[in-house]
Amino acid sequence: MREGKLQVHLSADFYSGEVVDKGEALSLIRRCSIVNLAGTRSVSLAVDNEVGSAAAIREIEEVPFLMIYKFSG
Repeated sequence: MREGKLQVHLSADFYSGEVVDKGEALSLIRRCSIVNLAGTRSVSLAVDNEVGSAAAIREIEEVPFLMIYKFSG
């Protein structure tokens, strides 16, 4: 997928896996230090629960993407 300078490859090996409910997904998003989300449901879940910022969402071919990095010191 490509839009302008942005390009992403959604490989099944990376993005496919176990299907979880919203509660488990949110728990994983909150626990992980690096999160890569693709698609409306997962991106909205993070933003609606204030784990990610709407300002950080990028769209490629109308698919929303959100990367979350958590730093602790």
